[in-house]
Amino acid sequence: MRASRIKHKLSQDEPVLITQLHLLDPSLFELTSLMGFDGIWMDMEHHTYSLETATQLMRAARVGSSDILARPANGEFMRIGRMLEAGAQGIMYPRCSNAAEAAEVVKWSKFAPLGKRGFDGSGADMPYCTMPVSDYVNQANEHTFITIQLEEQSAVDQAEEIAAVPGVDALMLGPADFSILEGFPGQFNHPQMQAAIETIATAAANQGKHWGMPTFNLEHAQELLQRGARMLYHMADIIFVKNGLEQMQQQFSQIGLTFDNQLTDSATHYTQGKKS
Repeated sequence: MRASRIKHKLSQDEPVLITQLHLLDPSLFELTSLMGFDGIWMDMEHHTYSLETATQLMRAARVGSSDILARPANGEFMRIGRMLEAGAQGIMYPRCSNAAEAAEVVKWSKFAPLGKRGFDGSGADMPYCTMPVSDYVNQANEHTFITIQLEEQSAVDQAEEIAAVPGVDALMLGPADFSILEGFPGQFNHPQMQAAIETIATAAANQGKHWGMPTFNLEHAQELLQRGARMLYHMADIIFVKNGLEQMQQQFSQIGLTFDNQLTDSATHYTQGKKS
């Protein structure tokens, strides 16, 4: 089966860069993967497309080298196995509350003896019934990686226990939801946010695990790397498109063209703080 690029680089203590794709054109997944990004964040917590559509997007990504990091919604444990069978190399689990919930994610993501994932073998990950069962199970357990997302203070307070769960590879802070749930929406430099980052970084280091979060710009990415982060999540296709359209409007307005821009100023300047 296909080895995980992200898990290999993390095993060498190398940082990885993951970008988020929302648009459903397979060509975009193919292009991103051919360009050699470490991973593509496939967000099925917030977006409405089906696993059938996700399967086609994952298939397009397989022509290149990018891993698919798929995010189900909280509690969608049975969907995890289907995401992996369709070809995802990693699972990002959102809004984890405690170590017991993290252990459930491992149970549904890993085959015995690490978990209790159900066996099929006819999906793209095996692929398609072409491997001995024992080889497939061992390789799936080795190459599948699990990222647990912490998005409120009560979960951050248990970061050490969550990181200690066998089978958890990395912790991730969700800064937007954390700021909203804790009462300071969008204030990413808030002292409580900085304390949460420090808590997660310390917990990951203590347990020999990795951690990361969305990066807002290059300077922020360098700061996170200095604090031990190895999983960097940056930008999304919808923002790249929006920024490009804004740039074109700004350029052509200089030679007299006008636009009926119906977005508010706050929306059009929403460039770096992509929600997580």
